[in-house]
Amino acid sequence: MEQHITHLTERFFNYLPTVLMALATLVIGFILANTISRIAAKALHRNKVELTVIPFLASIINVLLKVMVLLSAAGMFGIQTTSFVALLGAGGIAIGLALQGSLSHFASGVLLLTFRPYQVGDKVTIAGFTGDVESIQVFNTVLKTSDNKRIIVPNGTVTSGPIVNISGQGTIRVDMVFAVADDEHIDRVRASIQRVADACPLILKTPPVDILVNSQEVGAMKFDVRPWCDSAHYWEVYYFMQENIKKQFDAEGIRGAKPNK
Repeated sequence: MEQHITHLTERFFNYLPTVLMALATLVIGFILANTISRIAAKALHRNKVELTVIPFLASIINVLLKVMVLLSAAGMFGIQTTSFVALLGAGGIAIGLALQGSLSHFASGVLLLTFRPYQVGDKVTIAGFTGDVESIQVFNTVLKTSDNKRIIVPNGTVTSGPIVNISGQGTIRVDMVFAVADDEHIDRVRASIQRVADACPLILKTPPVDILVNSQEVGAMKFDVRPWCDSAHYWEVYYFMQENIKKQFDAEGIRGAKPNK
C-alpha cells in the first residue's frame, strides 16, 4: 500500500506542472478569446457594420478561439488532437453540404450588411422586384412594393444578380416619352411641357428638365422628357407629368400622334 501511495504521489507531482500549465492555458486563453471578440465587436461598430450581425460575428470568433484553446490544452496532456481536428473538419464539411443553400444566403447577408449596397428605406430593384427596403435580415431582404405587397428575397439571390439602388444617389431622373402630331411646332410643344414641369413643386430646378425630340415618324413626333427629383418622389413626379401634360396639351390645342392608316 505504501508503495502504491508513493508511486501515485510521484506521478501526481510529475503531472502537476502539466496540469497547472493546462489550467493556466485554459484560463488565460478564455480571457484572451473574450477580449479579442470584444475588440472585434468594437472594430465592427467603428466600421458601421449592421448592428444585427455584430453579435453573431463576435460569437463565432469567440467560439473558434476557445476551441483552439481547448485543443492546445488537450495537447499538453499528450492527447493526440489530430483526430479531433479531423473529426471537426469532417463534421463542418457535412454540415456545410447539408446547409449549403442556407449558408450561401447567410454569407450573402453578411456581405450586404457589411458593404451596404442599399439600406432600409431605399427604393431598389433586386431579383426582378422593385420596392422599398423594409428590413435587411441575415438570410433575407424584405421589400415593400408600391401596391403594398411584401416581397421576401433570399440574400443569395440578391448578390447573384445586379442590384439597382434607385434611391442610392439621393436624386433620380424620371424618363418619359410623349408623342404629338408630326406637324406640331417643336418650340410650342417644348414650352407647353416646360410650363407643366415648372408647376410641379417636386421637380428640382437644377439640373434643368431635358425636353428633347426623340424621333419623327409618320404621323408622330416623340419627345423625351427627363425631369429630376428626390428619389422618394419618383412616382409622384411621374404621374403628375403624365396627367398634367395631357391636360396642358388639350388646353393649348396640341394634338396627339396621328394613328397610322
